[in-house]
Amino acid sequence: MTTAVAHIKLAALAHNLKIAQQAAANSKVIAVCKANGYGHGLVETATAFKNADCLGVARIEEALQLRQAHISQPIVLLEGIFSAQELIDAEQKQLIICIHQQWQLDIIKQHASGKKLTLWLKVDTGMTRLGFAVNEIPAIIEQIAQMPQINKQLCLLSHFACADEFNHPSIIQQIQNFEFCKKQAIKTANNFGLELTFSMANSAGSLTLPDCHYDYIRPGIMLYGVSPIPNKVGKHHNLLPVMQLTSKLISIKAIPARTSVGYGATWQSHKHTHIGVVAIGYGDGYPRHAKNGTPVWINGRVVPIVGRVSMDMITVDLGENPQEKIGDTVELWGDNLPIEHVAEYSSTIAYELLCQITARVEKKYYSSGN
Repeated sequence: MTTAVAHIKLAALAHNLKIAQQAAANSKVIAVCKANGYGHGLVETATAFKNADCLGVARIEEALQLRQAHISQPIVLLEGIFSAQELIDAEQKQLIICIHQQWQLDIIKQHASGKKLTLWLKVDTGMTRLGFAVNEIPAIIEQIAQMPQINKQLCLLSHFACADEFNHPSIIQQIQNFEFCKKQAIKTANNFGLELTFSMANSAGSLTLPDCHYDYIRPGIMLYGVSPIPNKVGKHHNLLPVMQLTSKLISIKAIPARTSVGYGATWQSHKHTHIGVVAIGYGDGYPRHAKNGTPVWINGRVVPIVGRVSMDMITVDLGENPQEKIGDTVELWGDNLPIEHVAEYSSTIAYELLCQITARVEKKYYSSGN
């Protein structure tokens, strides 16, 4: 019997997309659904984003899966292509290719079939990950302009390193770098008859940095109901939680004071209490490093995890006179318990919690309501 279930509300995805659209009313929205839709299911989330202008994925396998599911929206390969075969697949499926290194352009020059390709050009403004240097962009644009297989519409994009940290000096520096690059790019593009658009804002930028919305915003985590801003939760931005992770209470045991619980005997009762065992663990993707005191929600109240998270189970302190019974539903995060709080107790981020849900957790999808 499957006890751990991820309940996924597709209407909440659509609602959160609307919040992103309202936050940047003059920009188009690329709904990012990489990493299996941030753990929610790739095709299911992409289908819920039918009103997005575009979809964003990291790898071509994700894009091909979406095309196989008959999703026809424009899809951006945010990491681009890595082989001639991937170029062929991108041509056939009409995918937008991000270019961040010269060797990717070389693949296109050597192996393009003649079908028109749409390229986006990534510039490194301070993330120091992918992207051409700012001073390389004019020469790259000139090179692209001389490639007959490339469409005349080109998007210049970059990515924030610290958009979620208010007043971090790198935010202003990256915007300044992008603005300088933008001016140089426009000048070069005009010389070669290219049309440029621009994109920089992730979820945090979409919500807090209106000056960098440009032509496209690229929200990710906010679409799944999670705040990209530290010390806030999704409801602070009018976002709805999409995933509610639940399991069942499978044991209740009365224990006296000074009784240790779990591997390593890391927690000991201070008084008579009842220990509840919940059928979920790190084998399901629940964080092993969740600390003593990490909250779970059961029957309208929050109770703390005690003892170490096991592969298949967690233990919670139900107190001296619990009303719970075996078989009761336990919420690990979701409607009643923000995932951001669980992430904080686990010294991680909500992104990781969502993405590490394993295959043995059943996913149930709801088109509306609960």
